[in-house]
Amino acid sequence: MATSDPGAGPSRRLAPYRRKRDFARSPEPSGASGPVQVSDRRRFVVQRHRARRLHYDFRLEIDGVLVSWAVPKGPTLDPKVRRAAFRVEDHPLEYIDFEGVIPAGQYGGGDVIVWDAGTWQPHRAGDPPDPGGALAAGELHLDLFGDKLRGRFALVRTGPAGSKEQWLLLHKNDQHAVADWNAEQHPRSVLSGRTNDEVKADPHRLWRSDVPAAQAAVTLKPPAWDPPTPDELAELDALRSAGRWTVFGRELRVTNLDKVMFAPRGREAPITKRDLLRYSAGIAPVLLPYLAGRAMNLHRYPDGAQAPGFWHKEVPGHAPDWLPRWRNPDADPGETQNYLVVNEPAALVWAANFGALEWHAWTSRIDSPHQPTYALIDLDPGDTTTWEDLLVLARLHRTAFEHLGVVGRPKVTGRRGIQIWVPIEPGATFDQTRRWVQTLSRSVGGVVPELVSWAWQVSERRGLARLDYTQNAINKTLVAPYSPRPAPGAPVSTPIDWDELDDPTLKPDGFTIRTVLDRIAERGDLFRDVLDRPQRLPPLR
Repeated sequence: MATSDPGAGPSRRLAPYRRKRDFARSPEPSGASGPVQVSDRRRFVVQRHRARRLHYDFRLEIDGVLVSWAVPKGPTLDPKVRRAAFRVEDHPLEYIDFEGVIPAGQYGGGDVIVWDAGTWQPHRAGDPPDPGGALAAGELHLDLFGDKLRGRFALVRTGPAGSKEQWLLLHKNDQHAVADWNAEQHPRSVLSGRTNDEVKADPHRLWRSDVPAAQAAVTLKPPAWDPPTPDELAELDALRSAGRWTVFGRELRVTNLDKVMFAPRGREAPITKRDLLRYSAGIAPVLLPYLAGRAMNLHRYPDGAQAPGFWHKEVPGHAPDWLPRWRNPDADPGETQNYLVVNEPAALVWAANFGALEWHAWTSRIDSPHQPTYALIDLDPGDTTTWEDLLVLARLHRTAFEHLGVVGRPKVTGRRGIQIWVPIEPGATFDQTRRWVQTLSRSVGGVVPELVSWAWQVSERRGLARLDYTQNAINKTLVAPYSPRPAPGAPVSTPIDWDELDDPTLKPDGFTIRTVLDRIAERGDLFRDVLDRPQRLPPLR
């Protein structure tokens, strides 16, 4: 039934809402069970929702839920116009500021903006007011105090109570009435100022249904951070071999600042820990969106890249209290329990001071560790693979993506290889992304079988390249964009344009911590599409 019993509690009233949704895939909130705090201030929201058909969802906060109607042509301030409104299932209060994209294939799939929002009060609902009772009787008069909708409205049921109730939504002839007022002439969100098209192309938020309401909002993009100030960098330069450095508002204890961390390349000077910390601070505001909300695997080289390194995942006991971290609920005894999460730029500087020369973030987020946000393609050269051979493989992937209409972003690894990251919308599993990448890679490899081996053991590959799809698994990682690599000169894994595959000067290790920041200043962040373009992977044969 579309109409809920006004005497029922919020959990029972939300049962129809939950039955229509697969919360393993949908970013919508479910309305967590348990006590609901009902505000004395009644709120309303109107969401412009492009699903199978465009409509406006008109929602009133009543008795701990959002009582909801679908209004195909949208509300109006014109008192001469009556709008058809169809009662739909009650929604949880957490939905009141949802603005984003519901995945295709899910109930209500499409893009949603908060078209209007504000407060409301019943006009004729008894003393004390009883809007639930008024709705049950089939007529509710109310005053809206929104950005776009203001004045007195009425909701009147025009058919019998039950499934798919039909109502009319109308505006009274008061001082807020406007003749010929059309919702479609006011298409922007009152929260973000964006249109549905802009939200669809660049969703900022997701919602989860399997956590308490206080944790339901998932921010896809962390706040922007400014680069370190000249005074902060001067403070680092003024330190001797160790000391306290205040950067990004955090005081860090830094050590061994003059230790050589990367041997020189050619006639260049060696790169010290001080140089590494300066680079980490400079790149952190650019890199943070790719690391925030993700567990980090650190490749540490405390004695520099010229000495053996090792993987380090557990946050040490001596780490500062402010350092963001995540406790893995799935960890077995003896496995890493507490991971670093670089949710602020000072955390990356801390990691560099800790001797982490390479930065690897999980491809899933800590709020949904079993659901990747990227599909990863690793073009891994063998001993006999030339750089030109690898470029052939990368160009074939470029052609495949163009044919499929898939967005993927390449980067050179800083060593010998090329990697391609493909942004995906929420809901896919690691098994699905691994199978998709495997199918794609075998199609590409079938074009040039003389360049590719599918053998698992390196010793069995005859020196040929491997198109590695196995990194598409939980806690498997590829090096992060803009991460240094442990080699002379401090090469950096650097995003490139697809057109650069045709540039004869391109080298896999040609960008270093001394040149990457200038490249970004000139060309921007070429990897940004993996943040801004989530997509459903098309089927492959």
